[in-house]
Amino acid sequence: MVAKVQADVPAHFHPSWIHMTDRLICIPLLVATAILGCDSAKTPHRQPADDRDKTLSVAVQLNWYPESEHGGLYQAASDGTFQAAGLAVEIRPGGRAAPVGAELELGRCQFAMANADDVVLFRQEGLDVVAVLAAMQNHPRCILVQEASGVKTFEDLAGMTLQRQEGRAFVEFMRAKGLLEAVQEVPYHGSVASLVADPKIAIQAYSFAEPLLAEQQGVKVRKLMVSDLGFNPYSSVLVTSGKLIRENPSLVRKFVRAARQGWQNYLTEPSLGNKAILEANQHGMTAEALEFGSTELRTLAQPEPMQLEAVGSMSSERWESLVSQMVELTLVDPEQVKAEDCFTSEFLD
Repeated sequence: MVAKVQADVPAHFHPSWIHMTDRLICIPLLVATAILGCDSAKTPHRQPADDRDKTLSVAVQLNWYPESEHGGLYQAASDGTFQAAGLAVEIRPGGRAAPVGAELELGRCQFAMANADDVVLFRQEGLDVVAVLAAMQNHPRCILVQEASGVKTFEDLAGMTLQRQEGRAFVEFMRAKGLLEAVQEVPYHGSVASLVADPKIAIQAYSFAEPLLAEQQGVKVRKLMVSDLGFNPYSSVLVTSGKLIRENPSLVRKFVRAARQGWQNYLTEPSLGNKAILEANQHGMTAEALEFGSTELRTLAQPEPMQLEAVGSMSSERWESLVSQMVELTLVDPEQVKAEDCFTSEFLD
């Protein structure tokens, strides 16, 4: 039997920022932000002359409120890259229960943001969602503890209380590894307050988010990266529908190229993208948080020795490993989900 779980969603700084998203629920959020404009020191990607006069409208659904994990899109919208590609792009902020899979399936947007394990779960549910670019090679998921706790490894979590969202794939992976046998598991409510108050509390977190909030409250923390355990889905994945790929591959190629250039520009100089995100996010986002986030995610998006031009790339080996892991965790049916159906690299040439 295949267990149904919610897609893994990160929790960020402010208590209201928690990614409680079950991306398989269709709760339309029609708040939209289109950010176009201005000059950039970076030269936008230029399309062939015969395409420049054609402006195509594209809608992108985010999986959460605008943050640095969406930086490449906002960079491309604000530095002219999308415009140069002949694209009029509407970026739709997400939130609680952001309808990523449903919006794509219903054709109400052409692209969306998700994580690789989300894609696997979408396909398990019968949604024809396909990844076309992976902005982050390494996933930012971590378990956050106080340095004063004495916890230095996952094995040291024994005797601790872990605040986590039940049913997430990374939790099931840790449980299968036997790392939670002596750990008291309790719900995570989206705050670092308990961690700050009690060194015996550990919380789920994103490496470029919650650590700053805890340290701003005077507590030194340690990050235990889940990717170090071997569970490392691509993150900040650009997805579209199989239907759009089949019916309009030229649009997919054009958007993927521009989005990839946007990510390369953001990783080089994120100021324009961060300014656009700050204007679009009305949920407690700060300039300091964006600066911290955009700096921290650089090593996730471009781990050494990856060159800037390779940002966004994906491999069949990584997808096959992820699907195999989720099959072993009984989260998906191997007859229902095939790694080769979850992604395509044809638009990354």
